[in-house]
Amino acid sequence: MLMKQAKRKQRLGDLLVEYGLITQEDLNEALQLQRQTGDKIGESLISLGFVTQKNIIEALELQLGLPFVNLKEFQLDPQAIAILNENLVRKHNVIPVRLKGNDLYIATDDPTNIMVIDDITLFTGKNVIPLLSSSTQITEAIDKHYGRQEAMAAAERYKQEYQTEIEEEIHQEESADVKSAPIVKLVNTIIEQAIRSRASDIHIEPFDKKIRVRFRVDGSLKEMFEYDISLASAIVARVKITAEMDIAEKRKPQDGRISIKLDRKEYDIRTSCLPTVFGEKIVMRITSKEGLAKGKEELGLFKDDLDKFNEILKNPHGIILVTGPTGSGKSTTLYTALSELNSEDINIVTVEDPVEANINGINQVHVNVKAGLTFASALRSILRQDPDIIMIGEIRDGETAEIAVKASITGHLVVSTLHTNSAPSSITRLIDMGIEPFLIGASVVGVIAQRLVRRLCPKCRAGFQATDKELQLLGMTSEEEVIMYKPVGCNHCNETGYQGRIGVYEIMTVTNELRELINQNANSQEIKEQAINDGMNTLKDNAKRLVLEGVTSYEEMLRIAYETD
Repeated sequence: MLMKQAKRKQRLGDLLVEYGLITQEDLNEALQLQRQTGDKIGESLISLGFVTQKNIIEALELQLGLPFVNLKEFQLDPQAIAILNENLVRKHNVIPVRLKGNDLYIATDDPTNIMVIDDITLFTGKNVIPLLSSSTQITEAIDKHYGRQEAMAAAERYKQEYQTEIEEEIHQEESADVKSAPIVKLVNTIIEQAIRSRASDIHIEPFDKKIRVRFRVDGSLKEMFEYDISLASAIVARVKITAEMDIAEKRKPQDGRISIKLDRKEYDIRTSCLPTVFGEKIVMRITSKEGLAKGKEELGLFKDDLDKFNEILKNPHGIILVTGPTGSGKSTTLYTALSELNSEDINIVTVEDPVEANINGINQVHVNVKAGLTFASALRSILRQDPDIIMIGEIRDGETAEIAVKASITGHLVVSTLHTNSAPSSITRLIDMGIEPFLIGASVVGVIAQRLVRRLCPKCRAGFQATDKELQLLGMTSEEEVIMYKPVGCNHCNETGYQGRIGVYEIMTVTNELRELINQNANSQEIKEQAINDGMNTLKDNAKRLVLEGVTSYEEMLRIAYETD
């Protein structure tokens, strides 16, 4: 991985022109944008859409003879990390990777930038040798190796400078002074590090003598920071201001919303504040607008289930339900279905609480209970808007369910979510809400139940021979030789053994036989048996398939198995 110093005379923009990736006019436009924003030339070119990060890396690799350093897999040298401070690495977006004698190897996204190399050389007194990496990987590595230091330093500065001025600070306007205040930097650092750690949620929890910050990554909570309890009120106040909550109200739960842009991506952060014994607890749910807009091939469906998914979406009218517990990926599936159905000749209207991502060409309504705009009242108005397809964020009560059923029977396609454990139990849930079985049989065309399981890290997973007990649960005999995989942990997956998550699905198409059973008010077990006879793969079945393919672990499959029993 260590290599000779690269040629550094030619600037990145000129190199890209020479390589034929951009024209001189493109470069001039990017330079003009750079003067306005202060970004690097590469970032300006990417923002204008002239090149991608991959284009730049490939050009630098070929022209300079520098191979790409994958920082997700490369073990950084602690001695090298200690040489540079956080201000310097963030200023230049570089990270030291190796110290060998007097040679300091640094990863950078622009090895042609002489000023950066000279600045670090002057600061360290070392012979600085640039290596090539992507700006995203460098930022993530900085967060990983320096982020905790920055957060702790900001917390300490706050204790020293603002201990007696909490109330004054939280009422100030968003001036330059406030933006640079330690408590503002602390909260910003927590949010940014959570996003770059792929966290879905941030938990800020006050206790007797401390305040704990945890991130939920790939479905599991992990403690990241711990501060003195004296910081609690200021942290909560700062989050409330950003989420547009009432900072004076400390006795009632509140909800808010934060929209931020980080690394050229937009994120929506739904924020909840709950009074506890030791103070107010904050939970922030992070959703990426880009992350919700996936193609159906990216959902993780097996080929046979993808065919069923496509068949269900072909129905011109009826109800399609997506079910599962909170955090099971229902919104992603729902938005994917809408994106598939979205076309110029179709009028799609949604009613959501909240609207999680804006989709071009779709009319989206945000529920506002205080203003009297509930799911039910919004649905009544939507039906007068000549809709072809209606998406309901969630069927929560009998009134909403009744309007949805009537809308589907009168020629509309209704797509919605429901909180149930499995696809068959969704039918009995609607009956519990007071909907007549014959109306359910006539309206529901398909149900998709789902869960999320953690993917095994492909870099460090380890194979092993399945035991007789494990084979029994897999529905196999002890004579069969089955290799399964278990998590190990490496630098690529932050020593967790897992990297990302994948959906596990149970798709129930409502056939004529199944419709007849529903009309007879059959229970969920009878409906399940008929659905399996009709070709439905259960959540357990598909979880087993993922285990046998080495995608997930036996333990993750067990969680699915117990949840759906």
